[in-house]
Amino acid sequence: MEAELKTLLSRNAVPIIDLENCDGGGTAAVALKLRKALSEQGYALLINHGISDKKIKTAWDYFDEFVNLPDEVRGTYERSKAPDGENHGYVSPGLERFDGRTPELRHAYNICKLEQDFLPEKQLPGFTEHINSLTDDFNALGRFILRALALSLGVSESFFLDKHSYMLSDDRFNLTTLRMLYYPPVMDISSKDMVRCGAHADYCTFTLLAQDSEGGLEVKLRGSDQWERVGHLPGALFINCGETMASWTDQLYHALQHRVVVPEQQGTRLRGRHSIAYFCHPDSSTLIDPQDLNIDSKDEVIYNAYDITMALAKGAYGHNYSESTIKK
Repeated sequence: MEAELKTLLSRNAVPIIDLENCDGGGTAAVALKLRKALSEQGYALLINHGISDKKIKTAWDYFDEFVNLPDEVRGTYERSKAPDGENHGYVSPGLERFDGRTPELRHAYNICKLEQDFLPEKQLPGFTEHINSLTDDFNALGRFILRALALSLGVSESFFLDKHSYMLSDDRFNLTTLRMLYYPPVMDISSKDMVRCGAHADYCTFTLLAQDSEGGLEVKLRGSDQWERVGHLPGALFINCGETMASWTDQLYHALQHRVVVPEQQGTRLRGRHSIAYFCHPDSSTLIDPQDLNIDSKDEVIYNAYDITMALAKGAYGHNYSESTIKK
């Protein structure tokens, strides 16, 4: 039974950071907790973060409606059909394959553009306004976390803010993405070549993840080759750093390996899983140099944020996408 599933959360092995009343002097306290969690374990759960459960659930309801639209209607919103939209749009199940081979069983919609013309407003009245409001909430929380991360690394509170100016405001200059995800129920698990999301690390500065159920999220903790099921804390947001932050901090805050498996537990497997991921990226021209954080690094070549993401995306998606198409 699902209740018997052993998870990091059930073993009290998950750092939980409470953001209630964290403005002002509370930012420094959050910074200390983030440094400990991200440097030692690579992730944490954030509670009292200020983003409404109801608003997140409404977004999932909208996405359910979108998934139920006819294939030809969904196809008009496919990724990269928007002008200058390298990453914006719908991704159908099976298109993304982190190992280059195994189809991944999920619907995804990458939101990088917030104008009505680039969203399924005609089919989903009210969607544009709701997503814009939800994006405002994630951006506000993202800016707070950027301030706390800067303090955690001993630099000015504005260090990261100054380098994340265009988050979800202009995807020509910043790759920040709000990604809506739905993993359908899995009836037959006889095939081993089946995964909800393959093993990977994110590309960004950090990721915030909301999920509606346990659903199969697993992580590899720092220094371990073992996959661990995380567990689900209702209302909490999962935070982890990506490859950009790992490069910036010379691996002090490493990029967490994670995946979403098809759960063996029948009750979990037979229900769909919803999640929303907020991938926070620096402005594309930002040079990712550890020395700016007073960190010595052996890397002699300094890349900008866009080039780091593109190199990683090409490695993960070269089987299916052009060099100009990315995931995160």
